Amino acid sequence: MRCNCLILHLLVAGVVLLLLNGCQNGTTTPQSAATRPGPRITFEKVVHDFGSVAPQTRKSCEFKFSNTGDSLLKISSVEVCCGVKAEADKSDYAPGESGVVKVEYRVSSQFGSEVKRFYVHSNDWADRKVTLTLQANIVRRVEWEPTSLKLALNKPNAGCPQITIKGLDGKPFAITAFKSTGDCISADINPSLQATQFVLEPKADLEKLQKNLSGSIDISGTHPEWGEVTIAFDVVPRFTINPSMIIVFNAKAREPVVRNILVLNNYGEDFEIESTSSENNLIKVLNQKKVDNGYQFEVEITPPGIEGATNFGDKFLVKIKGREQLAIPCRGFY
Repeated sequence: MRCNCLILHLLVAGVVLLLLNGCQNGTTTPQSAATRPGPRITFEKVVHDFGSVAPQTRKSCEFKFSNTGDSLLKISSVEVCCGVKAEADKSDYAPGESGVVKVEYRVSSQFGSEVKRFYVHSNDWADRKVTLTLQANIVRRVEWEPTSLKLALNKPNAGCPQITIKGLDGKPFAITAFKSTGDCISADINPSLQATQFVLEPKADLEKLQKNLSGSIDISGTHPEWGEVTIAFDVVPRFTINPSMIIVFNAKAREPVVRNILVLNNYGEDFEIESTSSENNLIKVLNQKKVDNGYQFEVEITPPGIEGATNFGDKFLVKIKGREQLAIPCRGFY
């Protein structure tokens, strides 16, 4: 009987100890983020919505914050993404002090919803990397037609059509600049004239276009959300060379290699070869014959015997009678 009473007393004591231990654990939980000492960075907002914006425009905003902690807040860096520039007005903030992160945002050229995220790094132990978000709905305020140009050297004015620029919000604007790659396309503009729509008459310089077979037209205006009007252009070249470059692999010094080259007119124009030459005298013509829309050359390339050389180069030059000189580069590797 005494044994049973002893066991019962031990069980009761064990239960009491467990209950006391549980109570003690409940009263010694770690301090919460709200009460733990240290710097705290608290933003008024972490998302800025620009609403509807035009493509390729520049926008700016600020994210305000305060040090709501009880020690010095240090901002170590602001990590940005493509199209976003951001920086804090300084790096150190005393308890209770406020600051701002200033943001510059370049809107992309794509229409629709766009979201950009960047990050503020600090010594706030509870939130060392704060995510800030920019969002916008990109819509067109100005439209233009055509959006690209395919030009031809055998057409009047290179086949360049009128360019129409129209505002979509009914607000008058002016066109202030018209520029093109190589100044090969121009247009008369009046920066003082305002309207809701303009029809421009581009003028193409055929000689300059032959030197700038691809490029763009950039048009600027005073519409507050103009963005950038850029019209890409491509010109069909008068001549095509095939291959455009001669490459010789596993070349051996002074052992000739034979290649064929085609020079064709893309507009079906008849032309004559005035002369051919080799810049470094490594290439000579074995045969030249007329083919549809051009000429075929059979050439012999003789790699030079330069001791220690690993490669060589030359240019095969074809002078078109009354027109330009074409250059076909040649590269060889021993």
